[in-house]
Amino acid sequence: MTFIEAAAQAAYLVAALLFILALAGLSKHETAKIGNVFGIAGMALALVATIALAIVHELSTVGLALLIVATAVGAAIGLYRASKVEMTGMPELIALLHSFVGLAAVLVGWNGYLHVEADLDGAEAGLLRGQELLGIHSAEVVIGVFIGAVTFTGSIVAYLKLSARMKSSPLMLPGKNFLNLGALAAFAVFTAWFVIQPQLWLLIVVTVLALLLGWHLVASIGGGDMPVVVSMLNSYSGWAAAASGFLLENDLLIVTGALVGSSGAYLSYIMCKAMNRSFISVIAGGFGIEAGPADDTDYGEHRDITAEGVASLLTSADSVIITPGYGMAVAQAQYGVAELTRKLRDKGVDVRFGIHPVAGRLPGHMNVLLAEAKVPYDIVMEMDEINDDFANTSVVLVIGANDTVNPAATEDPGSPIAGMPVLKVWDADDVIVFKRSMASGYAGVQNPLFFRENSAMLFGDAKERVEDILRAL
Repeated sequence: MTFIEAAAQAAYLVAALLFILALAGLSKHETAKIGNVFGIAGMALALVATIALAIVHELSTVGLALLIVATAVGAAIGLYRASKVEMTGMPELIALLHSFVGLAAVLVGWNGYLHVEADLDGAEAGLLRGQELLGIHSAEVVIGVFIGAVTFTGSIVAYLKLSARMKSSPLMLPGKNFLNLGALAAFAVFTAWFVIQPQLWLLIVVTVLALLLGWHLVASIGGGDMPVVVSMLNSYSGWAAAASGFLLENDLLIVTGALVGSSGAYLSYIMCKAMNRSFISVIAGGFGIEAGPADDTDYGEHRDITAEGVASLLTSADSVIITPGYGMAVAQAQYGVAELTRKLRDKGVDVRFGIHPVAGRLPGHMNVLLAEAKVPYDIVMEMDEINDDFANTSVVLVIGANDTVNPAATEDPGSPIAGMPVLKVWDADDVIVFKRSMASGYAGVQNPLFFRENSAMLFGDAKERVEDILRAL
């Protein structure tokens, strides 16, 4: 091993440690910035080490030029997208980035096949045969391609749903669960077949099967489960990267993929727990079925209120809790909400925020928006911390939230969201709901909260209504 090869391997080890430190840093608001710095440093070090190894392995001039150009183009696109994306578009951007990881895993798997199984008389195949590792390599190829292809198309569907380019309601094909299980069973059979007798048509079939499964898997999941789907795809992308690491004999890819895969899986578990859902029930769909006209329950009449009326309530209140949702993100109302918070606190009003674990389209979405608007982090509470305090609260402002404050989750056993833990905003003296219309939420379920005696609807764009309240104050 040359000095550069040894240095590159050492750099990979340092990069892996930096990625671990990045995860540790990102777990707390106070250390999130340094966590990001660790992650950036680790990736930069990994890229430099990879290019150095390519040079040592006598990569052709054309090949080296392509590698450098690809790195530069990718970096430029990444910087451009990161500088342009709004926080409201972050969930779909992350879903789209997951698709790139999946596609990369598919390409690595096919490359592994072309260098070994498709050239059994070649040096690489001979070396693996001599070490009795050819069967393991074949398994790595087909498993890596399968996970990568599922991640690729599944992430594209998630991107389309989150960006409203595709309906959020689930695709309800007859026997959809049997289709998914049948695809998994077929994959197991084809994998065993490929390991015993590697053939091109088998890998093609597995690739097409996985692409279709990824599309159907996410398309058949309702919009209300999209936050879990994003974290699930995050996990898939990690395992796809780990599979690529085994094929490329790259320890850093294996470690990084395992970190992403395991953390994504744990995050999916946390999200499912927050929604009182099992991972299997998410895969099977359920949330996201359009309620609309089919929900003919008579909840009575809703009550309207003006911005001046809300300002009057807030002036006489001694405690206020704000529960934001995706509507606040879409309207970019976080800055007005932060200003409203400052004004109320200056008047001696106790103002806090209640954040549901799946508020928005991504875990932590609301927390980041509020931090961006300079809302003091010590008044931003998680659901479990604040849920018992609503009964002693004067006014609750529900800004763009819907499903996460729906009393049907606790009171209607027949509701699609029955059993889902929600913010019990209805226990407060007065509830003001900021909403554009009376339409159902992302899960497609009508909200009885809107029709309660202590609730009032403030219609319109959340940012404009908050500015109206500020003027009235």
